[in-house]
Amino acid sequence: MSRIIELFHHTFIQRAFLACALIGFTNGFLSAFIVLRRLALMADALSHALLPGVAVGIILFGFAPISLFIGAVTAALMVGLGAEVISRSSRVKEETALAILYTVAFSAGIIFLQFAPVRVDIDHYLFGNILGVSNSDLWLTYGISFITIATLVLLQRPLFLMLFDQSVAATQGVNVRALNYLLVTLLVLAMISSLQAVGVILALGLLVAPAATVYLLSDSCTALFWGGGFLGLFGSCAGLGLSLWLNLPAGACIVLFLGLMFCLAYIFSPRYGLLKHFIKRGHYHKESLARWKTE
Repeated sequence: MSRIIELFHHTFIQRAFLACALIGFTNGFLSAFIVLRRLALMADALSHALLPGVAVGIILFGFAPISLFIGAVTAALMVGLGAEVISRSSRVKEETALAILYTVAFSAGIIFLQFAPVRVDIDHYLFGNILGVSNSDLWLTYGISFITIATLVLLQRPLFLMLFDQSVAATQGVNVRALNYLLVTLLVLAMISSLQAVGVILALGLLVAPAATVYLLSDSCTALFWGGGFLGLFGSCAGLGLSLWLNLPAGACIVLFLGLMFCLAYIFSPRYGLLKHFIKRGHYHKESLARWKTE
């Protein structure tokens, strides 16, 4: 414990925990939309599609955060919008087009990184390197977190309508298509901010696990959004602390910790847990047996 406390005297550790808190809360808050809209496949595809944009940004402009940001946004949106264009102009379904495009993009990203003018450790982009967060990375995370949370809070009502019934939302004057595009854009921004923490491979866990855990514990939409945010914050910081304590990769520890919380909710949830289900089944069988004996 004294070793962990001593580590907090280092500026790079303080930056890492602050980045984890921002990234965890933003992804956890957005996680509710991913779970309710069933966008897990889209999120996985877009996270992998970030890699070629990052690679092209490094080749053209070096490691400047703004160039990596622009490259990642461009690549992810091209894959997302490209899948929609293909599905609308052919008989191929959107999820099929998405699967093809993101695997091609991910493969291209791995190849492009081989042509980078400087040596690139690909593991940092695949699995994250939260301890390497710079001040400019932190400011970028600040900006993305503020834009994402503020937009989701301000557009909460139309987004709720769209999530539960798009046809009803359209009759109420909600521009459903524009909101869908906005949601995908915010999803891409959140994944770019989490790229440094967990990488493109593990980003999906950070985006889905918080809200999925709260979904097993509560029926409240407010709890799903804010609870997912605070659970993402706690899980990210706890996972980072665990990685420092055990000297293990931070990204893997963050996602494992969030996965552990999901498993605990899945088993012990007071309303929807597996244990509750077995107890209810046991009571039902006892009552059925008692009725059969009385008859």
